Amino acid sequence: MLFFHPMDFLILIAFGISIWAQFRVKGTFNKWAEVPTSSGLTGYEAARRMLDANGLHAVPIEPVPGRLTDHYDPISRVVRLSEPVYYENSISAVSVACHEVGHAIQHSVSYPMLTIRHRMFPLVNFTSGIAPFLLIAGFLFGAMNLVGIGIIFFSAAVAFQLVTLPVEFNASSRARDLMISEGFITNDEERGVAKVLNAAALTYVAAALISLLELLKYIMIFTSNRE
Repeated sequence: MLFFHPMDFLILIAFGISIWAQFRVKGTFNKWAEVPTSSGLTGYEAARRMLDANGLHAVPIEPVPGRLTDHYDPISRVVRLSEPVYYENSISAVSVACHEVGHAIQHSVSYPMLTIRHRMFPLVNFTSGIAPFLLIAGFLFGAMNLVGIGIIFFSAAVAFQLVTLPVEFNASSRARDLMISEGFITNDEERGVAKVLNAAALTYVAAALISLLELLKYIMIFTSNRE
């Protein structure tokens, strides 16, 4: 049976953790968005200084609509910051802005895990769209060969999420170190920075956990049907 497998209980728990992580990151961001940095730097100013300090003068920073829509675009080599992060001078704004710059720095130094992630993306973009249809069709029609192919395709998506974890943690680590060394924050403010970055990282951990448990469930069902 595809549904009501014992692994589903673990997946539900992981899904619950994911929902909690989403609420936590929003709550943590909102809390520290009310605390201004002693340096008075906005997210944009901190990001610009951090880029320039690492020789990335040509990397632009653009404001984008929304909240928590911040990201680094490796194709255009642009740091994009949500408007609250771009314009405000809070602990949250500076933390998120510098985290995204951390990805730009990773790109510039060819950080191995980021390089692997970029090379995996075209393949994962293809396989992740097809895997659900292969799995559903395989289970509905009892075609275990289709299920096997679906598992292989789904495995690529899981591997991509697992590779994403060190990329995110490393970007946060770079951000925290440079924020202190460049004087963007004081040692006392580091606690708030850590809370913002750790809350964001938890969402990636939860997503990877859900995908990994789903993959294990499909593998268990596949092997039991083959036997």
